Amino acid sequence: MDHLSLCYWKAYAGSQTLQSIILLCTGTNKGGGYFAPKWLFLCMYIGLTIIWAILNTFALQVIAFIDIISMWWQVIGGIVIVIMLPLVAPTTQSASYVFTHFETSPDSTGVSSKPYVVILAFLVSQYSLYGYDAAAHLTEETKGADKNGPIAILSSIGLISFFGFAYILALTFSIQDFSYLYDPSNETAGAFVPAQILYDAFHGRYQNSTGAIILLFIIWGSFFFGGLSITTSAARVVYALSRDKGIPFSSIWRQIHPKHKVPSNAVWLCAAICIILGLPILKVNVVFTAITSICTIGWVGGYAVPIFARMVMAEKNFKAGPFYLGKARRPICLIAFLWICYTCCVFLLPTLYPISWDTFNYAPVALGVGLGLIMLWWLLDARKWFKGPVRNIDNGNGKV
Repeated sequence: MDHLSLCYWKAYAGSQTLQSIILLCTGTNKGGGYFAPKWLFLCMYIGLTIIWAILNTFALQVIAFIDIISMWWQVIGGIVIVIMLPLVAPTTQSASYVFTHFETSPDSTGVSSKPYVVILAFLVSQYSLYGYDAAAHLTEETKGADKNGPIAILSSIGLISFFGFAYILALTFSIQDFSYLYDPSNETAGAFVPAQILYDAFHGRYQNSTGAIILLFIIWGSFFFGGLSITTSAARVVYALSRDKGIPFSSIWRQIHPKHKVPSNAVWLCAAICIILGLPILKVNVVFTAITSICTIGWVGGYAVPIFARMVMAEKNFKAGPFYLGKARRPICLIAFLWICYTCCVFLLPTLYPISWDTFNYAPVALGVGLGLIMLWWLLDARKWFKGPVRNIDNGNGKV
């Protein structure tokens, strides 16, 4: 569920960016530009999801080639945005504003408490650190996974942290008027804050929005490639669960395409569920917050179990691999476990006040219902036949 929710997030963000690109290309919100309505937004969302599914149906070599393009796109594109945006902006904020100033925006969020804002702000990083999760799930298809898997995970964390922090700094230093960013009457209809920051910078310098559109296209490409990667990862998770007979109709979802050697049925199952998750976009305004909260809780919460088990496991019962933390293992596990507990709790908190049907964070309800259904399924049926992961490697004596 967490990976499917991440697919939803990428498709939503990609559609939101495309919505801003169309608006700026047709004349801005103030100049009679076309702001895509909800039905068209949903069509863009569905279109992205279907394209990702089609591409993931091809051979692994195709996905590997696209991943190489994705890497260079995001590295080069990220460098261009980080360097160009502050240089183009007519004015830049001071370092004291960027690193010490608090904007609670009580008029738009209803939140006036600075400590509460700090607590919620830390969660932004959790949305973007999914990269190591994708690397972890693709280790089964990696040569020398015991060494290359950890290297890929650490590399993704390092790259995401560096470029993510630099991107946030570039945006915050380039803010022209914070109170104007969320104004629904501004040039980007207050729908996508980075789009307004880019527009203010380029229009303020050159009196046109061409540069902003180009940089928005780079951002859209990052969402597109990220969604493609997450679809790949989600399909592999579904395949692994169906291989272990851990989900209904496992015999269907674990089938491998005879030509391309990919779990194509699992890919299209993920796409179908992702599309269903997007349908509430037409009516519910807070669905994005709820689903991203749920996906992050399910994603990081799933890592809490093995981390806690490793923390309490007797050393004599653990067989170390080539990548080993040594004496640092327990402190690192403790910090990671406590951070997971913290983030899972905070994602259940409301982000808008006063609380109403339109502002309520439905993540606790959805999480409770989901866990309740899973537990009910386990008690009534699954515990009778589910025996755990299926071994698919040789144990040294010719048996599996």
